[in-house]
Amino acid sequence: MITTHVKRAFKYRFHPTDARAAELSRTFGCFRKVCNLALAARSEAWTLRQERVNCNATSAMLTAWKKTEELAYLSEVPSVPLQQTLRHLQGAFGNFWQKRAKYPTFKSKKKTRRSAEYTTSGFHYRDGKLTLAKMSERLDIVWSRALPEGATPSTVTVSQDAAGRWFVSMLCDDVPAPMPGTTNAVGIDAGITSLVTLSTGEKVTNPRHERKDRAGLAKAQRNLAKKTKGSSNRAKARRKVAKVHARIADRRRDHLHKLTTRLVRENQWTCACGVTHDRDVNAAKNVLAEGLSVTVCGAGVRPQRSSPGGQSATRQKTPRREP
Repeated sequence: MITTHVKRAFKYRFHPTDARAAELSRTFGCFRKVCNLALAARSEAWTLRQERVNCNATSAMLTAWKKTEELAYLSEVPSVPLQQTLRHLQGAFGNFWQKRAKYPTFKSKKKTRRSAEYTTSGFHYRDGKLTLAKMSERLDIVWSRALPEGATPSTVTVSQDAAGRWFVSMLCDDVPAPMPGTTNAVGIDAGITSLVTLSTGEKVTNPRHERKDRAGLAKAQRNLAKKTKGSSNRAKARRKVAKVHARIADRRRDHLHKLTTRLVRENQWTCACGVTHDRDVNAAKNVLAEGLSVTVCGAGVRPQRSSPGGQSATRQKTPRREP
């Protein structure tokens, strides 16, 4: 039997003190500042001199920035998340050069995800206790589940969502446990009146979690609309709206996770020849077979769409008249 090692992220909530929350928020702010400074430097170098600035050059710039009076506060936060910011920016430029993404953009305080990434030199983990660099106290983590036995995190990401909740995600090596053998198979169809319909006749109803919070969400949104833009009261009202959205998303995610886990455990995608295939590999082979059949038959890859009025959605060009 082949043992497969995979990287898995284990996400937990934690509750920092006011001082720790302010320190982490300051780290997030420095994260944005360094990213924007590095992006501006790289853009200016290419625009004026057609020069590409790599990650090593921006790292040297970061060292110089810390020595200035204006940016001396960058030395007050851990250096690891700032270095990780430069590496992520390098990856963003790599995706742009390979035409896999658009040109990197500047990060704003409101729209940018509040997070910071720590590598092994930026944290200390032992016996279920996690301490970040430049912090004397460990994080108060809610251990909803245990890490794999003997696992040591290779990367730790601290984040805060729009609802004000704090999370820590730890990336670890894990060996997936083998699923119990079964000969059951099932077909799944995404329904309209129901969430999914199984070939066994079972219909999984859509819980429609948003209906339970519809009145509360409408009230919170009305309250938000009345607040003055830029005020602290508007920030509090925005957080209340975000909390309602987060509760709806959590319920929906939990329901789908439990459903898919049950379907995977109760059924296995076994071939008629008796060979058990990897689900992802088998799905990729099915996509290849379908694509080859379309090529052989000469059919279009995409179906012809129609507008509500029954006319084709493909726009017909009207020939220009001669003068």
